[in-house]
Amino acid sequence: MIRVRVPATTANLGPGFDCMGMALDLWNTFTMEPWGAQGDVVVENSGEGAERLATDGTNLVAETTIALLGPKWEAMGHGLKFTCHAEVPCGSGLGSSSTAVVAGVTFAEALLGDIDRDRILRRSVQIEGHGDNVGPAIVGGLLLIMPHNGGVIVRSVLTEPLRVVVCVPDFDFPTSVARAALPEKVPHKDAVFNLGRAMFALQALRNGDDDLLAIALEDRIHQPYRLSHIPGAESVIAAAKETGAIGSCLSGAGPGIIAFARSGHDLIGQAMAEAYSQAGLQARSWILDTTTEGVTFERTQA
Repeated sequence: MIRVRVPATTANLGPGFDCMGMALDLWNTFTMEPWGAQGDVVVENSGEGAERLATDGTNLVAETTIALLGPKWEAMGHGLKFTCHAEVPCGSGLGSSSTAVVAGVTFAEALLGDIDRDRILRRSVQIEGHGDNVGPAIVGGLLLIMPHNGGVIVRSVLTEPLRVVVCVPDFDFPTSVARAALPEKVPHKDAVFNLGRAMFALQALRNGDDDLLAIALEDRIHQPYRLSHIPGAESVIAAAKETGAIGSCLSGAGPGIIAFARSGHDLIGQAMAEAYSQAGLQARSWILDTTTEGVTFERTQA
């Protein structure tokens, strides 16, 4: 049996679109073991969103694993059983699907030979299409990532421990829809606006500069286009700030909203959920610490 744990992530961090993400101390756990006859696949799901997830080979964990196995899957001589326990809510902007991709790639690596973290990163980015979620899920911490010559370049950035509030509404906002909401082109002034704030957001997170972070989380490339599709989202960001948050922005593509704060996290979460409620959406909040730990894996006895 192979056991894999993958953390939640928050991507973009305001202006760092597709290039910056951070791992959070909330985990999805996956196991894989031999099962049944050749070609058989079964998936058992528990925890967050279990009722929504496939229990056969179309489940993203199983699908990713089998796709990467290639000919080895045909010659294996037995099927596979996957057991998935989710603490990361589905469709939340906290990288739930990225945890499945990373787990699937890790399982395939284990079956094909030695597990290589750099190869897991490269293959996960190829599958996901961008690395701001899968990168920190694999490496941990605050991560900068960009494509280069068919691969990726990553740099970890040391920060002091942070505690954040993430508020997630009961609202279906698939990543495909969030991507479709973006314009094909952005004005030059908006590109410059984001470049400056992305650099200063990094500096603020690295140095614990709260005043700078409050300004640097602003964005003009993706947030304005996505927030308009999520009822109450702009009011949620405002409520977080009014209740004491340093700053607040979309978590990934949304619909979850993340708020950075030094204290008062419970009150901030309540205010954010209430703002969603006033817009007609039920919402839950999580108080989460950042984590420098990325994906972990071990071989165990069944």
